[in-house]
Amino acid sequence: MTTEAAPTTTEATPTTTSTALTGRQVWTRARGITLAVVLILAAAVAMAAVRSTARHGELDPRSADPYGSRAVAELLGERGVSTRVVTTLGGARAAAGPDTTLLVAVPDLLTHRQQTRLHAATAATGGRTVLVASGSWSVERLAPGVTADPATSDNSTLAPNCTLPEARRAGTADTGGIRYTTTHLGADSCYPSERLATLLRIPAVSGGGDTVVLGAPDILYNDRLDEQGNASLALQLLGSRPHLVWYLPSLSDASAAGTDEQRSLLDLLPSGWLWATLQLFIAAALAAFWRARRFGPLVAEKLPVAIRASETTEGRARLYRKANARDRAAAALRAATRTRLAPLVGVPLARAHTLEAMLPALSARLASDGQTLHSLLFGPPPGDDAALIALTDQLDALEREVRRS
Repeated sequence: MTTEAAPTTTEATPTTTSTALTGRQVWTRARGITLAVVLILAAAVAMAAVRSTARHGELDPRSADPYGSRAVAELLGERGVSTRVVTTLGGARAAAGPDTTLLVAVPDLLTHRQQTRLHAATAATGGRTVLVASGSWSVERLAPGVTADPATSDNSTLAPNCTLPEARRAGTADTGGIRYTTTHLGADSCYPSERLATLLRIPAVSGGGDTVVLGAPDILYNDRLDEQGNASLALQLLGSRPHLVWYLPSLSDASAAGTDEQRSLLDLLPSGWLWATLQLFIAAALAAFWRARRFGPLVAEKLPVAIRASETTEGRARLYRKANARDRAAAALRAATRTRLAPLVGVPLARAHTLEAMLPALSARLASDGQTLHSLLFGPPPGDDAALIALTDQLDALEREVRRS
């Protein structure tokens, strides 16, 4: 008894090559961008930390920080000038008087309604009002007739170049910042930058008081007081009256509530944002140009794998079907048929797609109606897939008929 072993058939398992990127490849490609993002975030955090600590208590006469103003307050106290801090509009208005200098530290924090009320309270008191770095949001209401220029001063240290006694005695000072123009003929325009003043003194119409508009707060900072003539100018501007009321506007002030004023986003942005945006745009354009540069002419290379013509045809057909591009598919079929038929009927290839050349030649070769040939080779696109298949069959039949004739 013999037992035949059943034949075994081993099927070859096709091998596939994965085109997915490995973790190492992903890291190699993304490490440059990742490093740049990390550096930018670290720089942003460091800058925020420095600014949050260095600007603590800015322009506060009780603060000994570099950007505080305690040194000015103490020097004024030695000269008999009392300094009192108020944080509300009501306190500032109540303190205004002929023997008082009212310093408004950040005028742009006030709403338009607050600005109007403050100006009405100080206009005819006979005292002095000092506005520190008042921008276009506030200066036209707190000092009517004064306009802030959109461009700030390029230099921080400027010469007085005016007849104001306080400025002439102080000499050069760090007043460079916001620049102003005024329509008041009797105003003192000092410390000009490109012919626009960074310090204005505007006499009151009545009462003997005045308003001083200072383009930058630098002369009041603790760490800048001993530079140039900053101390002399600050003491003279703030020490002309026996009392100094230092108004630090607060966002929690009740007088700001109940108003329907809304500042736009552009009003909230700091000065110079336009130039910064322009620089970022230029940097982005240069980076795009750098990344898109050509390294030389294109080099033709052979495909790593030979692809059969049938696969290419099937792939293009699937794309046409996915896009419902029956018109393009029909046009491609008709064009290919005309190209193959032209040499058979004696038409040059250059005129294979010309109606006047192809139809007479085909009609002379075949017994078909010219109208039928026109509809078949140059007709409108099919309306559905069934019509497209029918058109394909008809074109094949036409080509076979021409070849047999």
